[in-house]
Amino acid sequence: MIITPSDLKTSDVVHPTTGQKWVYSDVARDHFFNPRNLMLKDPKDGEYDAVGVVGSPACGDVMTMWLKIDKADERIYKLKWRTFGCGSAIAATSMFSAMVMENGGRTIDEALKITPQDITERLGGLPGRKIHCSVLADKAFRKAINNYFRTTHQHQRIVVEGAKVIDTVLNITDRDIEEAVLEGATTLEEVQNKLKVGVGSPESIPELEQLIRFYSEKYYDG
Repeated sequence: MIITPSDLKTSDVVHPTTGQKWVYSDVARDHFFNPRNLMLKDPKDGEYDAVGVVGSPACGDVMTMWLKIDKADERIYKLKWRTFGCGSAIAATSMFSAMVMENGGRTIDEALKITPQDITERLGGLPGRKIHCSVLADKAFRKAINNYFRTTHQHQRIVVEGAKVIDTVLNITDRDIEEAVLEGATTLEEVQNKLKVGVGSPESIPELEQLIRFYSEKYYDG
């Protein structure tokens, strides 16, 4: 399927209740059709200091991100990426890379402070069902940074996202709840329709509802 600029000007999302239509902003369209810091060919071995690869079950996107880092001050002076995914994923990663490379490149600590909400805001918004695309860029970067910490033997700085089991009957974790919310399930009923969570262990429902509120506010209301 070939996407043209006019396609992204056509309403992409219609709210099921209000009927409100949503279109991609001029900024998002520009970053989709003119992506910054895109790399189509694999780099040579050792050309970059760190690499991160992530995939999203929410939309099937797969993303790779490469970094060159000045070890003296931990400034990121080169960031390249490649993704096979939707227009929102391309635009979000392009914007994220541009934000990291502003003013000659941010330090690792500065870049880690960029949130998915920051990316979405700079793009002029994304459809609610595409919020996970900005999260994908964030996760690819964090995985690359962890790769850098490992290769430079800074193991104490590695950030590992653990998973907590919420439903012991179905072995459903908080990460499963997060993915469900990113896919658009923002009520208990919608999450249960996707995962059946809490059906066999009703004692988990209060924590489940708390997680749904947390992830909904994090990704949609932040």
